[in-house]
Amino acid sequence: QVLLVESGGGLVQAGGSLRLSCAASGRSLSNYAMGWFRQAPGKEREFVAAISRYGGNTYYADSVKGRFTISRDNAKLTVYLQMNSLKPEDTAIYYCAADPIFRGPVERKYGSSYAYWGQGTQVTVSS
Repeated sequence: QVLLVESGGGLVQAGGSLRLSCAASGRSLSNYAMGWFRQAPGKEREFVAAISRYGGNTYYADSVKGRFTISRDNAKLTVYLQMNSLKPEDTAIYYCAADPIFRGPVERKYGSSYAYWGQGTQVTVSS
């Protein structure tokens, strides 16, 4: 089992940047592919980005491609989401998630593929 704790959320103006962190504990982070998801008020949870166990493969939602970057530091047991050029529609609670199973790029974007979740961190982008 792995415990996940997100941090780095906050209030930022449109066009600004934030870096979210997801700190893991319990097992080696390299045992897991990692993902970021978000959920805005009144909306379903949606995929944001994912990264393979050693960072060789990354995947992004079309809505964030070119603006967000997912990365990981397995030695520090941390996964990051660098968010640039933020828009008001990026406002949501952001969750990181861990998946111990090898999957293809399509499954990587499904929340049901992930076994472990953090508690979330709020990101608010003002216009």
